[in-house]
Amino acid sequence: MSVNPMTYEAQFFGFMPQTCMLRIYIAFQDYLFEVMQAVEQVILKKLDGIPDCDISPVQIRKCTEKFLCFMKGHFDNLFSKMEQLFLQLILRIPSNILLPEDKCKEIPYSEEDFQRLQKDFEQLQEKYKTELCIKQAPLAELEEQKIVQAKLKQTLTFFDELQNVVRDHGTSDFRESLVSLVQNSRKLQNIRDSVEKESK
Repeated sequence: MSVNPMTYEAQFFGFMPQTCMLRIYIAFQDYLFEVMQAVEQVILKKLDGIPDCDISPVQIRKCTEKFLCFMKGHFDNLFSKMEQLFLQLILRIPSNILLPEDKCKEIPYSEEDFQRLQKDFEQLQEKYKTELCIKQAPLAELEEQKIVQAKLKQTLTFFDELQNVVRDHGTSDFRESLVSLVQNSRKLQNIRDSVEKESK
């Protein structure tokens, strides 16, 4: 028997082609056994009518079984060839054939329908891009907020350290120290500017 599943043929016929061939094989085999049994019964009846016959029913049975094996061997050989022909030429759907339920539905489209579908597709694509940008904007803003928070944290850390330095030098008011520092830095900047002008 063939090992090819032939599922597409089973979909079309409603049964597997191999199963069909197996049933045919069993039917032929049963018919062969029935014929040989009938022939054996006829031979036994004929022998009963012959006086002083040396052939016993056991010998007849052995000869029947031997002939049955011979016939079955030839039958199996012929059936295997017949099965190949059936599975290749009769119970097989060619590869270029589609079943009606598997065919694509043919819907006629005009040029206007195609243009309209293309326009709808482009609009949907633009809408998708817009929604994608809207979703990405909060993410970008969140990243910017993280960067600002990190810089603010660095600034606060710097002021804390600066306040500790001021306290270590005996100044209690941090604001006054900061104002004094700014004034001194401006004085130094003015002195530097005047020195640069004189040097020219």
